[in-house]
Amino acid sequence: MPEFDTSHVKNIVLLGHAGSGKTTLAECMLYEAGVINRKGNITEKNTTGDYHELEQERGNSIFSKLLHAKWRGYKINIIDTPGYDDFAGEVIAALRVADTGLMLLNAVMGVEVSTDIIWEYTERFKTPMIFAVNKLDDDNADFDKTVREARSHFGNKVVMVQYPRQTGAGFHEIIDVLRMTMYKFKDAGGKPDKLPIPEEEKAKADTLHKELVEAVASNDETLMEKYFDQGELDEDEMKNGLKKAMINHDLFPLFCLSAERNMGSGRLMGFIDNVCPSANEMPPQITRKGESLPCDTNGPACLFIYKTVSEPHVGELSFFKVYSGIIKSGMDLENESTNVTEKISQLFLVEGNKRTQVNELVAGDIGATLKLKNTHVNNTLHAKGRNYELPPIEFPAPNMTVAIETLKKGEEEKLSQALHQLREEDPTLQVEVSPELKQTLIHCQGDMHLAVAKWKIEHNHKLEVKFVKPRIAYRETIRRPADASYRHKKQSGGAGQFGEVFMRIEPWYEGIAEPKDLTVRARDTYNLDWGGKLVFYNCIVGGAIDARFLPSILKGVMEKMQNGPLTGSYARDIRVSVYDGKMHPVDSNDISFKIAGLQAFRQAFQQADPQILEPIYQVEVLCPDELTGAVMGDLQSRRAIVEGMDNEGHFRKITAKVPLAEMEGYSSSLRSITQGRAKFSMRFYSYEPVPGDLQRRLTEEYNRTAKEEYA
Repeated sequence: MPEFDTSHVKNIVLLGHAGSGKTTLAECMLYEAGVINRKGNITEKNTTGDYHELEQERGNSIFSKLLHAKWRGYKINIIDTPGYDDFAGEVIAALRVADTGLMLLNAVMGVEVSTDIIWEYTERFKTPMIFAVNKLDDDNADFDKTVREARSHFGNKVVMVQYPRQTGAGFHEIIDVLRMTMYKFKDAGGKPDKLPIPEEEKAKADTLHKELVEAVASNDETLMEKYFDQGELDEDEMKNGLKKAMINHDLFPLFCLSAERNMGSGRLMGFIDNVCPSANEMPPQITRKGESLPCDTNGPACLFIYKTVSEPHVGELSFFKVYSGIIKSGMDLENESTNVTEKISQLFLVEGNKRTQVNELVAGDIGATLKLKNTHVNNTLHAKGRNYELPPIEFPAPNMTVAIETLKKGEEEKLSQALHQLREEDPTLQVEVSPELKQTLIHCQGDMHLAVAKWKIEHNHKLEVKFVKPRIAYRETIRRPADASYRHKKQSGGAGQFGEVFMRIEPWYEGIAEPKDLTVRARDTYNLDWGGKLVFYNCIVGGAIDARFLPSILKGVMEKMQNGPLTGSYARDIRVSVYDGKMHPVDSNDISFKIAGLQAFRQAFQQADPQILEPIYQVEVLCPDELTGAVMGDLQSRRAIVEGMDNEGHFRKITAKVPLAEMEGYSSSLRSITQGRAKFSMRFYSYEPVPGDLQRRLTEEYNRTAKEEYA
């Protein structure tokens, strides 16, 4: 029998901006529950959560960690998450399987940008939320300001359950307006004394208690009627009302903490086990086919993989949540995505880097298993014949791209394997082998994300690599019509080669008029793989060129369009009209007309006022109002066209169109300008002409490189 049933398992995710104290709070919770007998700290690099060498080196969380504590008859699964938005994928995956979020607010800094960004994810999942104002022992702490900002950002649903009697170095008393009790802590923290609320605080506490009761009652008609009748709600009614309001995302209780001094964590854990919902109290999962899947131990076995970690000498450790039934070691389950059967050979409870083997896990619980051969993040495993597939986690699009190379020749295959493993562990990191740019590209969330990838490659795979500037996928087109002809003639004994082509090329656009001086006999439109169109006209009159050679001419044109004359980039949006030519009864063949078509197109292109196009991205930056000027100045130095500014909460959102070529290093630059208090996103917008001086420079660089290659 499992030690805890579904209703006694609580899944909590710790959220907040970097430096808000999540890892320290997790350490307190483990200590209070007796899981550890000494609290670690980040400075001494000995916390249970931040066990990874890279995290200890950098002094902050990079990966989400699964921990658990047994507390007063409940099992609390705790997922500690990183606070930098470069690692948003870790946060989103944790939110996908958590049943309550605990958002830490730094009492010194208030609501920070990453807090707002994380909040967007909680809104998407409709995760029940608790707020906790941390670092109230700091001399610069401002509790009232932090609460005002929280309500301004997240609405009046934020309701105080506690407030500090004092802040700063003297912080040691918390007044709880739910239980109408004052908790007084010793200097070392830990278990507090429970005391009556002092006389001078009673009026304030009574007012806040009334606000809390009214907030709970307003979300339940039955409670509202009872409150009107009796003027109060008892503890069980408050507990049930709070739980219901949290599940409906109607109320966000706010608590007080000093995680560093272990003040307030025990009360928070008590609220988690008493009030926060278990998985079976949350709305049932809806499969991709629209079926309801309640979290029920008696239901069919079903689990969802939310995270994968590769461990040296062990293999891949897959983290999952049980959404239905009981998962037992030795069980065979079907992967709905890959249609393979996986054996669950071992089951583990996880405590940072420690694993405890168990025989079974019930619906609602979170655990891990080893060596699933064909199962990845976002896969659903279920009992045979059930065909359940749960909705996948939607990870954020990348904001940064670099090219990666090995320092030693011949290690490309090893790099490919390393990148594949990185991609398995981190779905927010994308790898692309670009035939166009002839580079291997990494698309990621930012420079910190990239630094972690490099560390893993060098330390785990023993590969020396370097990141280089990715080439820009320019496009080429023309601005006016041009005619050209080319005769290909080759005689070398025996059958020769002969083909002559007369060709007109024009800029193509929707609604372009038909040529007035040519007879159009046939037309074909090709949607190019790289964007844009090629429109190919047969305007041959009198059989000057046999129709069977037109595909060869087209092939020559297409070949040159894949290697444009200006920079070797793809060409687009051109209309080609073949209107005359000559052929030889013996020497004309496909290769002759392919070469003639290619060369005629090349010559015409050079005479048609050729234009280089560059990719333009729409960039959105979210930053504090006082940093708007610095952010805009940096964007304008990157040839950006700032299109507008809007208010988003307490932050300013700047929208701009920026050439991709100018976005190199932007992640680092923005972090430096704003001290990490800003966030940006970017998406492809369009191709636009480059300035004339830049076109000359790009063309000269391409010609010089080509000469060096063929020298």
